[in-house]
Amino acid sequence: MSESSVQRLGAYLKDCRARLDPANFGYSSARRRTPGLRREEVAQRASISPTWYTWLEQGRGGAPSAEVLNRIAASLLMTEPEREHLFLLAFGHPPEVVYRVPEGVTPRLQRLLDTFEYSPAIIRTAGWDVLAWNRAAAAVFTDYGRLPAGQRNILRLMFCNPAARARQDDWTGMARFLVGTFRADALRAGATSQVGQLVDELCSQSTEFAALWRDNDVRIHGEGTKRLHHDSQGLIELEYSGFAVDGRPDLGMIVYNPATPADVERIRALLKDFQPAPVADVASSTTGA
Repeated sequence: MSESSVQRLGAYLKDCRARLDPANFGYSSARRRTPGLRREEVAQRASISPTWYTWLEQGRGGAPSAEVLNRIAASLLMTEPEREHLFLLAFGHPPEVVYRVPEGVTPRLQRLLDTFEYSPAIIRTAGWDVLAWNRAAAAVFTDYGRLPAGQRNILRLMFCNPAARARQDDWTGMARFLVGTFRADALRAGATSQVGQLVDELCSQSTEFAALWRDNDVRIHGEGTKRLHHDSQGLIELEYSGFAVDGRPDLGMIVYNPATPADVERIRALLKDFQPAPVADVASSTTGA
């Protein structure tokens, strides 16, 4: 670390410490000359030497290890963006991604999906579990609310559900693209070990998935076109775009826009009398992560 980097790191730690209320940690607020926790209190919470932590804030300490920096971040109750900024100051790169199983989406994110009236939109995990969806997605793709949480997985539907497979206009191309994207997403989110059970399950149930997985192909979702054969409305063409969910490398949003005015009318007809299952259980799969 350069001298200026050490000084910026120390100043940032001091600012984060000053923002904390000692009472929230069971410490007395009396007889404190400055706001926030004391240095020795942070050091105690992080299980490090008070002297060394003091030097770190003063720009005199050596470069901390990633493990120690994570303990300091936890002791200061840093948010994920704050922890990332801390690592950028210390090492010049963000922290190693540690995957956490998503528990759901915020109401605000669900409302965003619902604003796309005639454009199917979903939130999916790094393991391609569908975590949230809108009414159009339920009508055009699958009414996910009628599936058990562990079965709301796009890979399972593509490779193990004959009805979902039959609706794909180009199943082979879509399947290859999906497996390559899934591989990249799981690695980027640090979820390779968590999706291992799903991979083993799909390899045992689908020789086609097993062959594609052995190919080690890697893709990026980005943008493209999807064509579906719907039972009542025939061919529906959609243009899709993938978006990152800020601060959540484990989640991605995909929005499918109707490609033509005729496709809008087909989706409108599907939605006319469609009543999706209540979205009461949107927890992610424990096997597909």
